[in-house]
Amino acid sequence: MRYTRMPIEIESPEQMGYGNLACNLTESSYADATLDDVHVDLAGLVVAYTDHLGHPELRELLAGDAGGGMTAADVLVVAGAAAGLFIIATTLLEAGDHLVVVRPNYATNLETPRAIGADVDVLDLTFEDGWRVDLDRLAALIRPETAYVSLTCPHNPTGTMMSRAELDAVIELVEARGTRLLFDETYREMSFPEPLPVAASLSDRAISVSSMSKTFGLPGIRVGWVLTRDPELQERFLAAKEQIFICNSIVDEEIALQALRHRARTLPTIRATIESRLAIVTEWFAGQDDLEWVAPTGGVVCFPRLRPELGHDVDRFYAVLNDELGTFVGPGHWFEQPRSSMRIGFGWPPEAELRQGLANITTAARAARPS
Repeated sequence: MRYTRMPIEIESPEQMGYGNLACNLTESSYADATLDDVHVDLAGLVVAYTDHLGHPELRELLAGDAGGGMTAADVLVVAGAAAGLFIIATTLLEAGDHLVVVRPNYATNLETPRAIGADVDVLDLTFEDGWRVDLDRLAALIRPETAYVSLTCPHNPTGTMMSRAELDAVIELVEARGTRLLFDETYREMSFPEPLPVAASLSDRAISVSSMSKTFGLPGIRVGWVLTRDPELQERFLAAKEQIFICNSIVDEEIALQALRHRARTLPTIRATIESRLAIVTEWFAGQDDLEWVAPTGGVVCFPRLRPELGHDVDRFYAVLNDELGTFVGPGHWFEQPRSSMRIGFGWPPEAELRQGLANITTAARAARPS
């Protein structure tokens, strides 16, 4: 494995220090929760090894949420979605194996296959096309030996979504070609207005990945899951998990379990808060002369850019934004895109911080206009 640290991790807010960020618009999740927020009580918990597949009741809850007749046997609980993506890549790929990955993307979806030495074909999404997955271009990239196709929906970093018809067409395509679909749906429950079905519930050629990090604001417990209706493949994923970390933290799984038991109480508040934050960003964009965007339809992020025809000094923009105004976004190079694009996370900061951060982006963009 040829490991390389990714810019999104090197420059992450936890590495920079949260106290050094006056306005943090880098985060890609809902606001961090406390155990009280999610109604968790750990009194009396015995700190032992857990079921290697994951807590049985937790897997039952996740299977029930997935629908489509999925059962606890179809669920593998892992240490966050990142661990799930790593397990999938290292199980399905060896050096030289082929896969297709959309870009921009969450960096792990690209970098782990590269670290393995896989033959990675990138399906580049574009601003001009509304970040839409072009099915004809996707089909043209799939080879007879393609191990899997890697898509993300709702999409990180753009916040855009596929339609149900598009998802069905992708599944039909991978089934016809004899490959697999990795569907990273970590933001699924934050879709507007309604989520797509869990991809793994629609086909045994689909693998779904999600976690507690984004929707529930619990990134620190490191609980995610991999869903597939293919029992042989799930057994291989389990073997990988056992060799990497045997089982999950019982503390983390108990927090996830109790949080999901109360999701009917907490999720409406989370969704209402996200919608109110999105309204703030939408109103701000309506008055923008320097930036343009494709409005998000899921998740808590968007991916605007400085208008290319205006010729902003991008280095000047970030110097003012970061150094003078203490405001941080996810710059485009985190996602192998030009730095004139940026991911703005609107679900994590309090309303006042979000408003100030957006105002600071406006100030920095005006300061970066050509003289």
